[in-house]
Amino acid sequence: MSATALRPETRGLLLGVVGVAVFSLTLPMTRLAVVDLDPVWIGLARALLAALPAAAWLAWIGAPRPPRELLPRLAIVAGGVIVGFPTLSSVAMRHVDASHGAVVLGVLPLATALAGAWLAGERPSRSYWVFALIGAGLVCAFALRAGGGRPQAADALLVLAVAAAAIGYAEGARVAQRLGGPQTICWTLVYAAPFLAPVVAWLSWVHGVQARPSAWLGFAYVTLFSQLLGFFAWYKALAIGGIARVSQVQLLQTFMTLAFAAAVAGERPTLATWGFAAAVVAVVAAQRATGIAAPSPAVRTVPAAPSVSPKP
Repeated sequence: MSATALRPETRGLLLGVVGVAVFSLTLPMTRLAVVDLDPVWIGLARALLAALPAAAWLAWIGAPRPPRELLPRLAIVAGGVIVGFPTLSSVAMRHVDASHGAVVLGVLPLATALAGAWLAGERPSRSYWVFALIGAGLVCAFALRAGGGRPQAADALLVLAVAAAAIGYAEGARVAQRLGGPQTICWTLVYAAPFLAPVVAWLSWVHGVQARPSAWLGFAYVTLFSQLLGFFAWYKALAIGGIARVSQVQLLQTFMTLAFAAAVAGERPTLATWGFAAAVVAVVAAQRATGIAAPSPAVRTVPAAPSVSPKP
């Protein structure tokens, strides 16, 4: 069966796995970067530099500017995934390791589904919420266990990062129904760049940008992959597969990040960590059988973006 013959829900899930695989390296790579570089600078500069290839790609395909009525929505996306999540998670990575961050961010699927239900009109069934709450409860229990029974200060930053990312993901999926996933993140980066540039320049002057090669490697990854290419797959996945269903794939990100944290950052997740991993994966498998109601007609009738082909 060809990829084009797959059901939209299946294609959405496959693209979601690709996006999650890219995002799973974000925290380990950020940990490498924050050793030498200011975390706020990392969070903002990665978006500013990612705007350069984004602008080049838009020019290459001859993409028209988004209609004016979409600009407020792009601003919401920027607040969530351009400023909020990158900055908050980078600061948190100065205080906790990537493994800890991974389990706290495990609540992101639930938060994304909540944001999607609010913004896009999706109506998950009761059983869906049961599985989502079980999965979120498992990762929260793991975070509390890792912190000796109480959350660490960085957990508050990570929770705020979750909220920012959830809103950015959900609103980005709505805009992607008009522009397409790649154009959504690229235009968001391009429009945000003029506001980011003076702040990044000031932070560069205050903190400096001297770092070891490993820190620059981490920064390069979060700039090109986490901030740009991962969204190509992710927004498309949310748009064609449904926010509530595809967002559950994010539960796998916790455990993919744990594996990358061990391989990249030299962390050693415990046996208990992998036990929680097995439990949450079981929740994801059970959730796949859950019925999810269709979005409201207003969401379904949003016109699709026109086909845009690269210039020769």
